[in-house]
Formats: sequence, structure tokens, C-alpha cells
Amino acid sequence: MGDFKNKAEELGGKAKEGLGKATGNERLEDEGRADQTKADAKQAANEAGDAVKDAGNKVLGSVQDDKR
Repeated sequence: MGDFKNKAEELGGKAKEGLGKATGNERLEDEGRADQTKADAKQAANEAGDAVKDAGNKVLGSVQDDKR
């Protein structure tokens, strides 16, 4: 679910940036870029968390295998 939400935020940021460019509104353009950066950071954090979780599951799995 987080991936979809982050992608939606990124696309919204791109739209906001494009609208800002089209209308000459630098503040709106900047907000759009900031929204994209925020979405990218959230996605990176989610991916890092998934990698840690996967590594933990592998360690736990190998410990359980050793007990059998």
C-alpha cells in the first residue's frame, strides 16, 4: 500500500511542478519538486525496511533450521 501512496504523491508532485511551470508560479513548481522528493525518500525508507526485514527473516530461518 505504501508503494501506491508514494507513487501517487510523486505523480501529484510532478503535476504540481508542471502546472507551476506552465503558469509561471515558482512557488507551486517548488512545492511540486518538494512533494516528489518527499515521496522518493519515503519509498527509499520502505525499501530499506523491507531489506532489513528480509535479512532478519533469513537469519531467523537459518536459526530455526539449525534447531531441527
